[in-house]
Amino acid sequence: MALRRAITKRLIDGYKCVRPSNTKILRHYMTSSNLTDPIMAIRIESVSPPRREEATSVTGLSVSETKKLLRMYQMEKVKARLREIPKNSVSYWEFVQICCETCGNNDEQGSQMAQSLDHAGSVVVLGDIVFLHPYQIAKSMAAMIHQTSALPNDPRKEELAQLETTKKCIDIKARRIVQAELYCGLGLLAAQTIGFMRLTFWELSWDVMEPICFFVTSLHFLLGYYFFLRTSTEPSFEGFYQQRFKTKQKKLMESHGFDFLRYTELNSLFTPLACKSEVSTV
Repeated sequence: MALRRAITKRLIDGYKCVRPSNTKILRHYMTSSNLTDPIMAIRIESVSPPRREEATSVTGLSVSETKKLLRMYQMEKVKARLREIPKNSVSYWEFVQICCETCGNNDEQGSQMAQSLDHAGSVVVLGDIVFLHPYQIAKSMAAMIHQTSALPNDPRKEELAQLETTKKCIDIKARRIVQAELYCGLGLLAAQTIGFMRLTFWELSWDVMEPICFFVTSLHFLLGYYFFLRTSTEPSFEGFYQQRFKTKQKKLMESHGFDFLRYTELNSLFTPLACKSEVSTV
């Protein structure tokens, strides 16, 4: 009888927690006079207390929302850690290690955090390098686009026009100087020829002037060879003219403060199809 009362008390305490399908078995047991019949009929899982369902909310938030808030907190913590780094870029391994340390030394969560920051645009991952300040890259790209794009009313066109005017004046002046040098060379050659004629037919004889003419010709050949070694230009009249023109042009640009690199940049921007030969390399 004591065993029957103990079992009955336990069933009454858990009566409210039992599924409706098992109430008939409990009633049958409580009204039955034979103890063994209901015990054999009742299944163990029907009298065991029900499993507690996993809590789906914490202070009004669901589990997914709580995980989302925790992830946002970790992400902001990683961003704050990255802002403390004085360098503009780090290796991808260092970046993942920082994410892992913030996530409690969890490698899997650290890798997911690194990918999330990359997808969100908080960092820029290029190969094995992670740029920590994407806004700087954005500014650089905007500056490059601004420099390489021409607008209808771009003020740089006026700057290019002024540079072209200055360059034309410099080219004209350099061409005049080179032409003056060439005329001086022509006068020296004419004087040399007249002098050799005078020495050959009036002052001396051909027997004396022949070796002198040979050595003078050899000296001219040596000068042409030396010109080729210095300038890598064919020792011709045209090659000599172009080399002297470039030299004088460079000196005049330096004296006038002409920015040749800026001129080349603007010229390639507004006249991209212009022939490269139109802009001489200084």
